[in-house]
Amino acid sequence: MALSESTGQATIEGRPASPIRRAVDRIGTALAPIRSRFTLLGVDTRLIGMIVALAIIWLAFNIAGHGSFITARNLWNLSVQSASIAIMATGMVLIIVSRNIDLSVGSMLGFIGYTMAMLQAIWIPQVFGAQPQPWIWIVTLLVGIGLGALIGGFQGFIVAYGGVPSFIVTLGGLLVWRGLIFRYAQGQTIAPLDQTFQLLGGGTQGTHVGALGDIGSWVLGAIACVAIVASLIFTRRRKRRYGFPTRPLWAEFVVGAVACAVALGAVFVAISYPLPPNVATAVANEQGIPVPPGGFPTGVAIPVLVLIIVGIVVTFLATRRQFGRYVYAIGGNPDAAALGGINVRWTILKTFSLMGILAAISAAVSTARLNSAVTGLGTQNELDVISAAVIGGTSFAGGIGTIPGAILGAVVMQSLRSGMSLLLVDSPTQDIVVGVVLVGAVGLDTLIRRRAG
Repeated sequence: MALSESTGQATIEGRPASPIRRAVDRIGTALAPIRSRFTLLGVDTRLIGMIVALAIIWLAFNIAGHGSFITARNLWNLSVQSASIAIMATGMVLIIVSRNIDLSVGSMLGFIGYTMAMLQAIWIPQVFGAQPQPWIWIVTLLVGIGLGALIGGFQGFIVAYGGVPSFIVTLGGLLVWRGLIFRYAQGQTIAPLDQTFQLLGGGTQGTHVGALGDIGSWVLGAIACVAIVASLIFTRRRKRRYGFPTRPLWAEFVVGAVACAVALGAVFVAISYPLPPNVATAVANEQGIPVPPGGFPTGVAIPVLVLIIVGIVVTFLATRRQFGRYVYAIGGNPDAAALGGINVRWTILKTFSLMGILAAISAAVSTARLNSAVTGLGTQNELDVISAAVIGGTSFAGGIGTIPGAILGAVVMQSLRSGMSLLLVDSPTQDIVVGVVLVGAVGLDTLIRRRAG
C-alpha cells in the first residue's frame, strides 16, 4: 500500500484502496499512540479492544433498558449464563488453533448431560434403591468426564489417524450424539437430579446455595490478587534470567493494580446480589436469626468458579506445557511440526479428547442449572462456542488464539443475547444481530491483520 502523489489517497498496487480499507487505515493511524502505550504495558491490544466493546455494549443496553442491565442481579445471572459456553470455548480455541473444527460440542453436551441425568435419576436408584446416596454426584461427574474424554478421543482418532476431515467427523457426531438421546427414554425429560449435584449450576436447594457467599467470595478475590502479583513477579524474573526485555516497573504496577481491581470489583458485584427472599428466610430460620435488611449476599456462583478453574488449567496447558506448544506449532505449519519431531496425530487426538472433557464439565453445569435433562439441551451451542472463540481472536488459519479472549468472547455473545432479551427482542432477531456481529468482528480482524502484515 502507498500514497498517490496526485491525490494523496491510499493505493494498493497502483489502485485506490477501498473505502473500508481507508477507514481501517485511519483508525489504525489514530490509535497508533494508544497502541504504543499498551505495547509498553505488554497487554494484548485486541483484548483491550474487546473489553472496550463489551463496556460499550453494556452501557448501550443499560441506557436502552432504563438502567436494568448494569445491575447486580443481571450481571450475576449473566456470569452464570456465560459459564457453560465459555468452558467449552476454552477447548475450542485449541481445536481451531490446530486447524480443525468441532461441530459436535452441543450434541456432546446434550448426550453426556442426558447420560448423567439417567445415571442419577434412574440407573443408580435401580441398583441401590431410591434412598439418596451422598456419593452419587461424584460418580456422575467421573462417569460424565470419562465419557466425554472417550467420545472426544474417538472423534479425534478418526480425524488424526483416519485422515477424515474434522468438519465431516464432527458433523456426523452432531447428528449421532443428538439422535442417541432419544434412544435413552424416547426424549422424556429426566428429573429431578441429586441435590448436591444441583449446586453445580448455581441454583439453590433448601438452605444450600450454589455460590460462595460473601466470605468465600472475598477469599477468592484475595487469592486472585495474590496469584496476579505472584505471576507478574515470576514472569519478570524469568524474562530477566533468559535476557528477554521486561516492562518498566510502572507498567508492572499498573497491570497488577488494574487486574486486582477487576477481580475485587467482580466479587463486589457478586456479593451485592442478595439471595431470593424465600431462600433468605429459610437460611435465617435455620440459623435462628432475622433476615438482614439487605438480605444475605449470594457471592460468586459455583459455575463461575468452575469456569475460573477450567480457564486457569487450559491456559496452563496451552502456554506452559509441551502439549500447548505442539498445538500452536501444528496450527502454524503442520508439515514443519511433523518434520520437527512432533507427533501430530497423537497431539490432535489429545486436543479432541480435551474438548470432550470440557463438554462434559459444561454438561454438568447446564443440567445442574436446569435440574433436569431435556432433549434440546445444548442445541446450537456449537455455534455459540465457535463464535465465542472466533470473536475472542482465534484465527481459522490456525496458530493464533488465546483462552482469555475466548472467555471474553463468550461474555460478549451472552451480553448481546441477554441485553436483547431485556429489551423484549424476539429470538430470530437476536440470531440476526449475533450473526452480523460475528461476521463484522471477523471481517474487521482480517482487515487489521492484513494491514499489520
